[in-house]
Amino acid sequence: MKEENKAPKKGWQSIFRKKWFFPAVYLTIAAILLAVVVWYQNMDNQLPEAGDDQELSDNYNPNPHEDAQPVMENQEVIKMPVADQEQAEIVTKFFDYNASQEDQESALILHNNRYYQSTGVDIVYPDGEAFDVLAALSGSVMEVKEDPLLGNVVILSHDNDVTTYYASLGEVGVKAGDEIKQGDVIGTAGENIFGQNHGTHVHFEIRKDDQVFNPEAFFNQPVSKLDEGKSEDVSEEQDTSSTSSEEVDSENVDEEQPAENDNENDNEDSPEDTPDSSSDSEE
Repeated sequence: MKEENKAPKKGWQSIFRKKWFFPAVYLTIAAILLAVVVWYQNMDNQLPEAGDDQELSDNYNPNPHEDAQPVMENQEVIKMPVADQEQAEIVTKFFDYNASQEDQESALILHNNRYYQSTGVDIVYPDGEAFDVLAALSGSVMEVKEDPLLGNVVILSHDNDVTTYYASLGEVGVKAGDEIKQGDVIGTAGENIFGQNHGTHVHFEIRKDDQVFNPEAFFNQPVSKLDEGKSEDVSEEQDTSSTSSEEVDSENVDEEQPAENDNENDNEDSPEDTPDSSSDSEE
Protein backbone atom coordinates (compact mmCIF):
# COMPACT_ATOMS: atom_id res chain seq x y z
CA MET A 1 0.00 0.00 0.00
CA LYS A 2 2.82 2.40 0.88
CA GLU A 3 4.44 1.80 -2.44
CA GLU A 4 1.15 2.56 -4.22
CA ASN A 5 0.74 5.88 -2.30
CA LYS A 6 4.30 6.94 -3.02
CA ALA A 7 3.95 6.35 -6.73
CA PRO A 8 1.55 9.27 -7.41
CA LYS A 9 3.64 11.63 -5.29
CA LYS A 10 6.73 10.76 -7.21
CA GLY A 11 4.78 11.27 -10.42
CA TRP A 12 3.71 14.81 -9.45
CA GLN A 13 7.18 15.62 -8.17
CA SER A 14 8.67 14.51 -11.42
CA ILE A 15 6.25 16.80 -13.25
CA PHE A 16 7.11 19.77 -11.01
CA ARG A 17 10.77 19.19 -11.73
CA LYS A 18 10.24 19.51 -15.46
CA LYS A 19 11.65 22.74 -16.88
CA TRP A 20 8.53 23.43 -18.93
CA PHE A 21 6.06 23.06 -16.04
CA PHE A 22 6.25 26.48 -14.40
CA PRO A 23 6.50 28.40 -17.69
CA ALA A 24 3.41 26.53 -18.82
CA VAL A 25 1.63 27.48 -15.61
CA TYR A 26 2.66 31.11 -16.01
CA LEU A 27 1.48 31.18 -19.62
CA THR A 28 -1.84 29.63 -18.65
CA ILE A 29 -2.38 32.19 -15.90
CA ALA A 30 -1.36 35.00 -18.24
CA ALA A 31 -3.77 33.75 -20.90
CA ILE A 32 -6.59 33.64 -18.36
CA LEU A 33 -5.80 37.16 -17.16
CA LEU A 34 -5.60 38.43 -20.72
CA ALA A 35 -8.94 36.86 -21.54
CA VAL A 36 -10.50 38.48 -18.48
CA VAL A 37 -9.06 41.89 -19.42
CA VAL A 38 -10.31 41.63 -23.01
CA TRP A 39 -13.76 40.54 -21.84
CA TYR A 40 -13.93 43.44 -19.37
CA GLN A 41 -12.90 45.95 -22.02
CA ASN A 42 -15.55 44.66 -24.40
CA MET A 43 -18.19 45.01 -21.73
CA ASP A 44 -16.93 48.50 -20.92
CA ASN A 45 -17.17 49.53 -24.59
CA GLN A 46 -20.69 48.21 -24.92
CA LEU A 47 -22.04 50.19 -21.96
CA PRO A 48 -21.65 53.66 -23.56
CA GLU A 49 -23.46 52.45 -26.69
CA ALA A 50 -26.40 51.39 -24.60
CA GLY A 51 -26.20 54.70 -22.78
CA ASP A 52 -26.26 56.61 -26.06
CA ASP A 53 -29.35 54.73 -27.15
CA GLN A 54 -30.96 55.43 -23.82
CA GLU A 55 -30.04 59.10 -24.07
CA LEU A 56 -31.52 59.33 -27.54
CA SER A 57 -34.72 57.71 -26.38
CA ASP A 58 -34.91 60.01 -23.36
CA ASN A 59 -34.37 63.11 -25.49
CA TYR A 60 -36.77 62.03 -28.22
CA ASN A 61 -39.51 64.55 -28.71
CA PRO A 62 -42.24 63.63 -31.19
CA ASN A 63 -42.46 67.16 -32.54
CA PRO A 64 -44.06 67.24 -36.00
CA HIS A 65 -42.07 70.36 -36.89
CA GLU A 66 -38.80 68.42 -36.46
CA ASP A 67 -39.99 65.82 -38.95
CA ALA A 68 -41.08 68.58 -41.31
CA GLN A 69 -37.66 70.24 -41.34
CA PRO A 70 -36.23 68.12 -44.18
CA VAL A 71 -39.45 68.68 -46.14
CA MET A 72 -39.17 72.45 -45.76
CA GLU A 73 -35.78 72.34 -47.45
CA ASN A 74 -37.47 70.92 -50.57
CA GLN A 75 -40.42 73.30 -50.54
CA GLU A 76 -40.81 75.93 -53.20
CA VAL A 77 -40.44 79.58 -52.36
CA ILE A 78 -43.39 81.80 -53.28
CA LYS A 79 -42.31 84.06 -56.14
CA MET A 80 -43.76 87.30 -57.42
CA PRO A 81 -45.61 86.42 -60.65
CA VAL A 82 -43.31 88.51 -62.84
CA ALA A 83 -39.95 87.94 -64.47
CA ASP A 84 -38.27 91.08 -63.11
CA GLN A 85 -39.12 91.62 -59.45
CA GLU A 86 -36.82 94.62 -59.20
CA GLN A 87 -38.64 96.49 -61.94
CA ALA A 88 -42.14 95.47 -60.84
CA GLU A 89 -44.12 97.89 -58.69
CA ILE A 90 -47.03 97.12 -56.36
CA VAL A 91 -49.60 99.89 -56.83
CA THR A 92 -52.44 98.35 -54.82
CA LYS A 93 -51.63 96.65 -51.55
CA PHE A 94 -53.41 93.96 -49.59
CA PHE A 95 -55.81 95.49 -47.06
CA ASP A 96 -54.45 94.72 -43.59
CA TYR A 97 -56.42 95.82 -40.55
CA ASN A 98 -53.16 96.17 -38.61
CA ALA A 99 -51.41 98.24 -41.27
CA SER A 100 -50.84 101.97 -41.15
CA GLN A 101 -53.48 104.34 -42.44
CA GLU A 102 -51.34 105.12 -45.47
CA ASP A 103 -51.04 101.45 -46.41
CA GLN A 104 -54.75 100.92 -45.83
CA GLU A 105 -55.57 103.80 -48.15
CA SER A 106 -53.35 102.28 -50.84
CA ALA A 107 -55.30 99.03 -50.41
CA LEU A 108 -58.67 100.61 -51.24
CA ILE A 109 -60.24 100.30 -54.68
CA LEU A 110 -62.80 102.86 -55.82
CA HIS A 111 -65.48 101.50 -58.11
CA ASN A 112 -68.89 103.04 -58.78
CA ASN A 113 -68.44 105.49 -55.91
CA ARG A 114 -67.79 102.68 -53.46
CA TYR A 115 -64.57 101.63 -51.82
CA TYR A 116 -63.51 98.01 -51.69
CA GLN A 117 -60.75 96.40 -49.65
CA SER A 118 -58.18 94.65 -51.80
CA THR A 119 -57.63 90.97 -51.04
CA GLY A 120 -54.49 90.85 -53.17
CA VAL A 121 -51.94 93.10 -54.85
CA ASP A 122 -51.89 94.90 -58.20
CA ILE A 123 -48.52 94.76 -59.96
CA VAL A 124 -47.41 97.01 -62.84
CA TYR A 125 -44.25 97.80 -64.78
CA PRO A 126 -43.20 101.48 -64.80
CA ASP A 127 -43.29 101.71 -68.61
CA GLY A 128 -46.95 100.71 -68.63
CA GLU A 129 -46.34 98.01 -71.23
CA ALA A 130 -47.73 94.48 -71.07
CA PHE A 131 -45.50 91.87 -69.43
CA ASP A 132 -45.50 88.12 -68.94
CA VAL A 133 -47.33 86.79 -65.89
CA LEU A 134 -45.58 83.78 -64.35
CA ALA A 135 -46.78 81.02 -62.05
CA ALA A 136 -45.77 81.85 -58.49
CA LEU A 137 -45.75 78.13 -57.57
CA SER A 138 -45.90 74.80 -59.34
CA GLY A 139 -49.35 73.28 -59.60
CA SER A 140 -52.24 72.73 -61.97
CA VAL A 141 -54.72 75.04 -63.67
CA MET A 142 -57.97 74.75 -61.75
CA GLU A 143 -60.02 77.31 -63.67
CA VAL A 144 -59.77 79.81 -66.52
CA LYS A 145 -62.58 82.32 -66.91
CA GLU A 146 -63.44 85.77 -68.21
CA ASP A 147 -64.89 88.11 -65.61
CA PRO A 148 -66.74 91.30 -66.68
CA LEU A 149 -64.97 93.39 -64.02
CA LEU A 150 -61.65 91.62 -63.51
CA GLY A 151 -60.92 90.55 -67.07
CA ASN A 152 -59.37 87.16 -67.72
CA VAL A 153 -58.77 85.17 -64.54
CA VAL A 154 -56.59 82.08 -64.03
CA ILE A 155 -56.74 80.06 -60.81
CA LEU A 156 -53.92 77.63 -59.99
CA SER A 157 -54.17 74.84 -57.44
CA HIS A 158 -51.10 73.81 -55.42
CA ASP A 159 -50.20 71.34 -52.69
CA ASN A 160 -51.43 71.79 -49.12
CA ASP A 161 -54.72 73.42 -50.21
CA VAL A 162 -52.96 76.53 -51.54
CA THR A 163 -54.42 78.42 -54.50
CA THR A 164 -53.14 81.44 -56.40
CA TYR A 165 -55.29 83.87 -58.42
CA TYR A 166 -54.18 85.87 -61.45
CA ALA A 167 -56.66 88.47 -62.71
CA SER A 168 -56.63 91.33 -65.23
CA LEU A 169 -54.87 89.15 -67.78
CA GLY A 170 -54.73 90.20 -71.41
CA GLU A 171 -53.78 86.97 -73.15
CA VAL A 172 -54.10 83.57 -71.48
CA GLY A 173 -51.72 80.77 -72.47
CA VAL A 174 -53.07 77.93 -70.34
CA LYS A 175 -56.27 75.94 -70.00
CA ALA A 176 -57.96 74.06 -67.19
CA GLY A 177 -56.16 70.84 -66.28
CA ASP A 178 -52.69 71.93 -67.46
CA GLU A 179 -49.76 71.07 -65.20
CA ILE A 180 -47.71 74.17 -64.45
CA LYS A 181 -44.20 74.56 -63.11
CA GLN A 182 -43.06 77.54 -61.12
CA GLY A 183 -42.01 80.32 -63.48
CA ASP A 184 -44.07 79.11 -66.45
CA VAL A 185 -45.83 81.85 -68.40
CA ILE A 186 -49.59 81.64 -67.88
CA GLY A 187 -50.50 84.83 -69.73
CA THR A 188 -49.79 88.53 -70.09
CA ALA A 189 -50.81 91.51 -68.00
CA GLY A 190 -53.80 93.43 -69.28
CA GLU A 191 -56.48 95.88 -68.23
CA ASN A 192 -59.82 95.49 -66.48
CA ILE A 193 -62.69 97.65 -65.30
CA PHE A 194 -62.23 97.10 -61.58
CA GLY A 195 -58.65 98.41 -61.58
CA GLN A 196 -58.79 100.59 -64.66
CA ASN A 197 -56.88 103.41 -62.94
CA HIS A 198 -53.74 101.26 -62.99
CA GLY A 199 -53.77 100.55 -66.71
CA THR A 200 -51.91 97.39 -67.67
CA HIS A 201 -51.41 95.30 -64.54
CA VAL A 202 -51.94 91.89 -62.96
CA HIS A 203 -53.97 91.30 -59.81
CA PHE A 204 -52.47 88.50 -57.69
CA GLU A 205 -53.87 86.70 -54.65
CA ILE A 206 -52.79 83.85 -52.37
CA ARG A 207 -55.27 81.67 -50.51
CA LYS A 208 -54.96 78.66 -48.24
CA ASP A 209 -57.95 76.78 -46.88
CA ASP A 210 -60.20 79.52 -48.31
CA GLN A 211 -58.39 82.22 -46.31
CA VAL A 212 -56.64 85.16 -47.94
CA PHE A 213 -53.03 86.09 -47.20
CA ASN A 214 -50.98 89.17 -47.90
CA PRO A 215 -48.87 88.17 -50.93
CA GLU A 216 -46.32 90.91 -50.27
CA ALA A 217 -45.56 89.39 -46.85
CA PHE A 218 -44.87 85.93 -48.30
CA PHE A 219 -42.91 86.65 -51.45
CA ASN A 220 -39.58 84.75 -51.33
CA GLN A 221 -40.84 82.71 -48.36
CA PRO A 222 -41.45 78.92 -48.28
CA VAL A 223 -45.03 77.77 -48.63
CA SER A 224 -44.99 76.43 -45.06
CA LYS A 225 -44.87 80.02 -43.80
CA LEU A 226 -48.53 80.34 -44.74
CA ASP A 227 -49.35 78.07 -41.80
CA GLU A 228 -47.59 80.49 -39.47
CA GLY A 229 -49.04 83.66 -40.96
CA LYS A 230 -52.22 85.36 -39.91
CA SER A 231 -54.87 85.66 -42.57
CA GLU A 232 -57.32 88.50 -42.71
CA ASP A 233 -61.05 87.81 -42.28
CA VAL A 234 -63.20 89.09 -45.10
CA SER A 235 -66.77 89.72 -43.97
CA GLU A 236 -68.36 90.31 -47.38
CA GLU A 237 -67.21 88.91 -50.73
CA GLN A 238 -67.88 90.42 -54.11
CA ASP A 239 -70.13 88.09 -56.12
CA THR A 240 -68.63 88.90 -59.49
CA SER A 241 -65.25 87.25 -58.91
CA SER A 242 -63.14 84.90 -56.86
CA THR A 243 -61.13 88.05 -56.12
CA SER A 244 -63.33 88.98 -53.18
CA SER A 245 -63.31 92.50 -51.79
CA GLU A 246 -64.99 93.96 -48.74
CA GLU A 247 -66.93 97.17 -49.16
CA VAL A 248 -65.76 100.11 -47.08
CA ASP A 249 -68.05 102.84 -45.82
CA SER A 250 -67.17 106.13 -47.52
CA GLU A 251 -67.21 107.86 -44.12
CA ASN A 252 -64.12 105.85 -43.12
CA VAL A 253 -62.14 107.04 -46.12
CA ASP A 254 -59.52 109.70 -45.51
CA GLU A 255 -60.67 113.26 -46.13
CA GLU A 256 -58.04 113.67 -48.82
CA GLN A 257 -60.13 111.60 -51.24
CA PRO A 258 -61.44 113.59 -54.24
CA ALA A 259 -64.18 115.96 -53.24
CA GLU A 260 -66.31 115.06 -56.21
CA ASN A 261 -66.72 111.59 -54.80
CA ASP A 262 -68.09 113.06 -51.57
CA ASN A 263 -70.56 115.15 -53.56
CA GLU A 264 -71.72 112.13 -55.48
CA ASN A 265 -72.15 110.17 -52.26
CA ASP A 266 -74.14 113.06 -50.76
CA ASN A 267 -76.47 112.95 -53.74
CA GLU A 268 -77.22 109.32 -52.92
CA ASP A 269 -78.64 110.23 -49.47
CA SER A 270 -82.30 109.47 -48.93
CA PRO A 271 -84.87 112.28 -49.29
CA GLU A 272 -85.57 112.14 -45.57
CA ASP A 273 -82.03 113.32 -44.83
CA THR A 274 -82.27 116.34 -47.13
CA PRO A 275 -84.61 118.47 -44.99
CA ASP A 276 -82.54 117.82 -41.90
CA SER A 277 -79.33 118.86 -43.58
CA SER A 278 -80.90 121.98 -45.02
CA SER A 279 -82.39 122.97 -41.67
CA ASP A 280 -79.02 122.53 -40.03
CA SER A 281 -77.40 124.78 -42.58
CA GLU A 282 -80.03 127.47 -42.00
CA GLU A 283 -79.36 127.39 -38.30
